[in-house]
Amino acid sequence: MDALKLITEAEFQKSVTLVAEEAGWFVYHDYDSRRSNPGFPDLTMVSEDGRIIFAELKSQKGRVKKDQQAWLDRLGENPGVEVYLWRPSDLDFINKTLMGQQII
Repeated sequence: MDALKLITEAEFQKSVTLVAEEAGWFVYHDYDSRRSNPGFPDLTMVSEDGRIIFAELKSQKGRVKKDQQAWLDRLGENPGVEVYLWRPSDLDFINKTLMGQQII
């Protein structure tokens, strides 16, 4: 069985958060979103050099809800803001992105 299919969204989020924090990012996650507007991305990250990332995290087969896609689309319209929909299969890209490496 493919190991990526076994990673839960919570485990995935923990992994992304650890990489980001080790790379010096401030990471925010709303731990109780029941009173928040629906669809806001899972993680908001700010680096020392002023990069801002909004990331929606999904399990390998997780579905993006309409409200989530609307937030990603609207945030992505803003210059200088990086917006991502990340899945466990994106871990190499995520690591490079958060470590500030050149993405080719």
